[in-house]
Amino acid sequence: ETLVISWWGYNGDKLQENIVEPFMEICGCDVVFETGNNADRLGKLQARGGEGVDVIYLTDSFSQIGIEAGIFQEIDRSRLSNLSGLYEMAQDPQGGYGPAYTIGRIGIVYDSATVEPLTSWGDLWRDDLAGQIALPGITTTAGPVVVMQAGTQAGVDALSDADGAFASIGEMMPNVVKTYTTGSEMVNLISTGEASVALAQDFALASLVEAVPTMVWADLDDGDIATLNTINIPVGAANTDLAYQFIDYVLSEEVQMRNAMQGVDAPVHASVELPDDIAAGWTYGAEAIAVLNRMDYAAINEAKTDWIDRWNELFAG
Repeated sequence: ETLVISWWGYNGDKLQENIVEPFMEICGCDVVFETGNNADRLGKLQARGGEGVDVIYLTDSFSQIGIEAGIFQEIDRSRLSNLSGLYEMAQDPQGGYGPAYTIGRIGIVYDSATVEPLTSWGDLWRDDLAGQIALPGITTTAGPVVVMQAGTQAGVDALSDADGAFASIGEMMPNVVKTYTTGSEMVNLISTGEASVALAQDFALASLVEAVPTMVWADLDDGDIATLNTINIPVGAANTDLAYQFIDYVLSEEVQMRNAMQGVDAPVHASVELPDDIAAGWTYGAEAIAVLNRMDYAAINEAKTDWIDRWNELFAG
């Protein structure tokens, strides 16, 4: 049997060692991959009517699109023995569909050797950051965060006042040197010195610090944004039994610990205990998870087509 997994490919060598090879020994099966960013992989799955993939990794902003499109199976939670051991937010983040295997955050990173500390989202509009910020593109996981925070900066709700939010992004434009579509592209912008500030997900922090040791995660008074990376089973999965077995393995304490210790993913299994130096790099523990801000991706998805058009017009100009 062959299990087909759709995922990003980031940290591929470590995931091969930590998950894929030991799982193939357990299941006696082969594992093949479809890789790419969230939007591309979800688009392909939708075009195939939910067929061709047994398990798909997506951030919650994109898995919400798949749920609304009807291309994911509802999860039989009795088939996941490790589910009850997860933090509550991870067990059922989207109403009956796939669990979150890691909870991360979107925030701001900056080079502490050259940039004064950033303490709020509004600092992205500071005059001293001219030509220094790398922003995620609007079709990335973090892209809608830019629009929402721009609305807050303007004193409006971006969902009901896109004009105000995008006018605010326009005011930030002198500070923006480039937009990026992948985590590796963002790390490259920082490592080459093209940018010294970026909106980032915490999975990239280790790579950022490795490239530029003075990079730090900003401690924002108004808080970071939660990102839940989910695993779902498409409606056309050819190997549903293997898919459940694989998801349960990914949620196990053993795999969760191994990935966390190697800088791959933050653990959501409540029994995982990390040493302080490792824990410092992750969104780790019940208290840290509880203070994260959640986004209403169902509402954002309704507005997103208009936002994409506005974004492209703004950045093309």
